[in-house]
Amino acid sequence: MATEIRVPTLGESVTEATIGKWFKKVGDAIAADEPLVELETDKVTVEVPSPSAGTLGEIAAKEGETVGVGALLGSISAGGEAAAPATKPQAVSQASSPDAASTVKQAAAETAKIAGDAGAIEQRTMPPAPAAAKLIAEANLAVDQITGTGKRGQVLKGDVLDAIAKGAPSQPAETPRSAPVAVRAPSPAEDAPREERVRMTKLRQTIARRLKEAQSTAAMLTTFNEVDMSAVMALRAKYKDVFEKKHGVKLGFMGFFTKAVTHALKEIPAVNAEIDGTDIIYKNFAHVGVAVGTDKGLVVPVVRDADQMGIAEIEKEIGRLGLAARDGKLSVADMQGGTFTISNGGVYGSLMSTPILNAPQSGILGMHKIQDRPVVVGGQIVIRPMMYLALSYDHRIVDGKEAVTFLVRVKESLEDPERLVLDL
Repeated sequence: MATEIRVPTLGESVTEATIGKWFKKVGDAIAADEPLVELETDKVTVEVPSPSAGTLGEIAAKEGETVGVGALLGSISAGGEAAAPATKPQAVSQASSPDAASTVKQAAAETAKIAGDAGAIEQRTMPPAPAAAKLIAEANLAVDQITGTGKRGQVLKGDVLDAIAKGAPSQPAETPRSAPVAVRAPSPAEDAPREERVRMTKLRQTIARRLKEAQSTAAMLTTFNEVDMSAVMALRAKYKDVFEKKHGVKLGFMGFFTKAVTHALKEIPAVNAEIDGTDIIYKNFAHVGVAVGTDKGLVVPVVRDADQMGIAEIEKEIGRLGLAARDGKLSVADMQGGTFTISNGGVYGSLMSTPILNAPQSGILGMHKIQDRPVVVGGQIVIRPMMYLALSYDHRIVDGKEAVTFLVRVKESLEDPERLVLDL
């Protein structure tokens, strides 16, 4: 008896996924709970395990196809038997008369023609996948000019992207539409053989879309300051060994920055709020997103209720999330609900940047490289480990005074970390 493989529940607000890769092919033996197929959503990449042991008997959704929650992905046959065909033609007896054989051949030909006609009709009437339909509308393309590679000829999102790249004809616009997707000009003949075209992952497409939406929607502005990291570095040097021994985690900079941010958010709540239509929603909690770079793109797992945590708790949670991100094991819940984001470009050597908002949030703090620089302290030029800080914010909800004050409060907490302990 065959066991169905279906798309699992992917988390709140996630209704579809793209087949990223099948790890097995039809006929391969499979152990229970062995990863079968990789699904790419707009938030995370998920591996679907085998519900039972057996043999992969069918693949119903191939790589690149968009599928909804609960959709059939394939089936597993018990034991070592592959899935049986839906119909089994009867063998023609060698002793059959020529007329009988001719009749059988004619019937088979008519059956094939009927099946072919039915298949053609089904292919013509199969609607595009939801993601493909949306892109077709946005690009104002003629759907009948796009060749579908999905099951039963369904047009997939990748097919639309390929058509756009090849300059598919548009249909006459009867009503105003959104701006069409830009079509890339052909490469010069001498350059084309040296180029490589790789389809964007679902995650990368979402990153691109959300960053562009943030730029188009928010009145984004960035303000800068710098912080003397001497006090935090001295505190780390003094207590890092005993801290790690007691808490089982290293004392990094992110714990201090996250705690400094939560203190500043309490004083300047607009930076922790978001706009919903004509309303402002103020969050009386701090779920701080921490941007993490992975080989599949930037992800932002969330430290929930960071304002209720001590530095040790924050470091432990950041460590857990960072490890899960690198291993591709972040859950959808790990990525949801952030109210503010911290991005540390300093780990890659960035000296200064203007981070883009993580919509619908109204603020994001950019950390940068710590660099020894000459500064004036008490009328004397001294060398101090300095870091530039950048706060990008939505000017629709956060005034310039609030943004500057927020950044000053973060600076004060880091230059005098005892304030974090005393909640000052």
